[in-house]
Amino acid sequence: MENKKRVVVGLSGGVDSSVAAFLLKEQGYEVIGMFMKNWHDESVTISNECPWMEDSTDAMLVAEKLGIPFQAIDLSEEYRERIVDYMFAEYEAGRTPNPDILCNREIKFDIFLKAAQKLKADYVATGHYCQKGSIEKEGKIIYRLLAGSDQNKDQSYFLCQLNQDQLAKALFPIGHLQKSEVRRIAKEQDLITADKKDSQGLCFIGKVRLPEFLQQQLKPRKGKIIVIPNDLEIFKRQKLPAGFSVEDYDEEILDNICLPIHYQESEGKLIGEHNGAHYFTVGQRKGLQVGGTGKPLFVIATDTQENNIYTGLGEEHPGLNRQGLFVPKKDVHWIREDLKLEIGETARYKARIRYRQPLTWATLIMKEKGLYVLFDEAQRGIASGQFVAWYEETESIGSGVIF
Repeated sequence: MENKKRVVVGLSGGVDSSVAAFLLKEQGYEVIGMFMKNWHDESVTISNECPWMEDSTDAMLVAEKLGIPFQAIDLSEEYRERIVDYMFAEYEAGRTPNPDILCNREIKFDIFLKAAQKLKADYVATGHYCQKGSIEKEGKIIYRLLAGSDQNKDQSYFLCQLNQDQLAKALFPIGHLQKSEVRRIAKEQDLITADKKDSQGLCFIGKVRLPEFLQQQLKPRKGKIIVIPNDLEIFKRQKLPAGFSVEDYDEEILDNICLPIHYQESEGKLIGEHNGAHYFTVGQRKGLQVGGTGKPLFVIATDTQENNIYTGLGEEHPGLNRQGLFVPKKDVHWIREDLKLEIGETARYKARIRYRQPLTWATLIMKEKGLYVLFDEAQRGIASGQFVAWYEETESIGSGVIF
């Protein structure tokens, strides 16, 4: 009998990974379930319940039900170093990180993958709603990361930092299913996770409130909330010049449109106080606690050096809506390395700057210092530290960290 391919499934204690494990077993793989414990600090979970204990038990019960071997692996040390410390540093610098994208790149498809390979696994599998394809090009197999069939649940954005080596070893067994079908299979198989609510919370930290989590290390500091008028001179320069074409894009025009604005106190007026600029992110409107402004107030920039928050009134404020963004050269990532833009090249792709955001047309322009992304329609709340991902139809082509 031929040797079965061995797959290690990341069992999180949720319904998606449970059904992923069941389907792989049905397909004839030799399946091992592995639970990743990524967080120890109980002091920042919302309630007394201990989420990872409960999740770990559920994962173990699912493995037992499916008759597959199970083990737990403690990755909390690596998780603290690669995810948590990074998040604190980013927030402190006034940027907005995306822990889920990092968790996939650094933990699930790196440290976890290496642990699986020690068990002589051919693949690792997760319960992500995305799909994998492949094409052959010049005698070489190229792997493709494709959106999940369930448009409401497509999680390809969270995997936008994976590379060819990681994709080669990845399986996404539920990517072709709708969420409702996943639940139905779990019920039919009598899996304990069938009705379990989807986890909300940081990737694997459990039910953590972000401000409390941040406050542990980032101490409150009183600072100013400043409202910026919507007729600043700089906003005029951020518009695309009329009748431009791609050939006209010199870097000065691109910088004006794509780089974040650094506001000065003198450009606006004081409207209130806050407890620390590092707790706020661009596009945010809740938590400012400033009343009587008529229109809603939005954060348009934070300055963690001066500890100021800059805000704008109303959804149409030019500081909230930007036509472009920039990704420094070192932060540009191509899943499809064969489609990588060289300096001076441009391309048209659809892009998004956050999970679940509809894809929207953009022009990508590669220059010496990095990638400029110009959107056909202005985007709201472009935040430094977040990821932009670009697609061709349903295929994720590449991504980058927004400057």
